Amino acid sequence: MGRLVAVTGATGFVGPHLVSALARRGFSLRLLVRRWSPMPSLPNVEAEIVLGDLADEAALHRLVDGADVVIHAAGLIKARASADFMAVNRDGTARLSALAPEARFILLSSLAAREPQLSAYAESKRAAEQVMAGRTGPWLAVRAPAVYGPGDRETLTYFRAAARGLAPRPRVDGARLALIHVEDLAAALAAAVEHPPSNSVYEIDDGREQGYGYDDMAAAAGAALGRAVRSVPVPRVAMEIVGCANGLRHALGGAAQILTRSKVRELFHSDWTVRDRRLAKALDFEARYDLEAGFRDTVLWYRRQGWL
Repeated sequence: MGRLVAVTGATGFVGPHLVSALARRGFSLRLLVRRWSPMPSLPNVEAEIVLGDLADEAALHRLVDGADVVIHAAGLIKARASADFMAVNRDGTARLSALAPEARFILLSSLAAREPQLSAYAESKRAAEQVMAGRTGPWLAVRAPAVYGPGDRETLTYFRAAARGLAPRPRVDGARLALIHVEDLAAALAAAVEHPPSNSVYEIDDGREQGYGYDDMAAAAGAALGRAVRSVPVPRVAMEIVGCANGLRHALGGAAQILTRSKVRELFHSDWTVRDRRLAKALDFEARYDLEAGFRDTVLWYRRQGWL
């Protein structure tokens, strides 16, 4: 077998795609799986399973023991309290990094880290990158943009609305954003294991210069769904009201919701395009999916699963 790669976040949205991409390249795999999570559904993939989470130092030690590469893909994208983002995204990264000082460490970060003032999530992702910059061993952080594809529940709401002919978007002039299909993100991360670039923070997307507008997304969703879809601007105040309501639910002990007042600040930021293409150049990476093909693949998967 090939080099040993330890992976966190194996049961999340990106994780199964990443593990499959690594397995296809012949790496030996060791996966951190939370005790209360189902085992990842990964046909034809052999992997050692370590039960635990980012707060379990003993489990993290077992995960990284002897590993050549650590890919840290786990993290919070929604939380009831702002402090939870730091506790998981920064402190969990620091704990894992300290236990694997010599291994090559790949952090899956977020483009949100470029604007840490916007939200507690963005601030925590920047803080995790700063942990990486303090490492003595080799490392890289990969800032992913909005990720979509099979298995994603967070963008399912968008596609369900589009299936009814309406694609909601923030009412912000000239907004542009980068996107990437989950399989392309997984392929880029796996390629970074095979051909590691120099220590740095990098950005990645599907290669579309200047990203996409929300009208582009509505058109691609319509093509995938086989119906006309109209892009509908939603005023900031309307999203703020929903964010406040979700904040109240959190205070009362309700389940974490992704749309909070800080997430609204992220959504109304006008430039989420990729500015740095060093990683794609270093890896000779070219995305398999453009937006139309990626949305079509996503919709087909949703329909096969009965989600849409």
